[in-house]
Amino acid sequence: MIVDLDEKDLKNGVLGLVVALVEIIKETLRLQAVKRMEAGSLTPAEVERLGEALMDLESAIEKIKLETGVSESVKAVREGLDRVVEDVVGTLVDPARWEAPQAVGDHVPV
Repeated sequence: MIVDLDEKDLKNGVLGLVVALVEIIKETLRLQAVKRMEAGSLTPAEVERLGEALMDLESAIEKIKLETGVSESVKAVREGLDRVVEDVVGTLVDPARWEAPQAVGDHVPV
């Protein structure tokens, strides 16, 4: 079986995945920064530096998406990851789903 891959599509897909992961890491860093601010463990200077660094990272991500045209790829990756997370969380929150019989071909949450 021969698989015909378009090099541009492959590059966009991989770059879209990488940018999506960087966005997720940025969001995690932002949430941690907010928690540390609320806990009072950051000085005003640290809060300022952290805010500037996160804004710079956001600008860089947007610039990369604009210059490479991977916005749709990033969106698709994020939506796919969101569905996986929703399935996992839904299964953990609703133990009845653990025992629900699965028909052949049904999606089995991980």
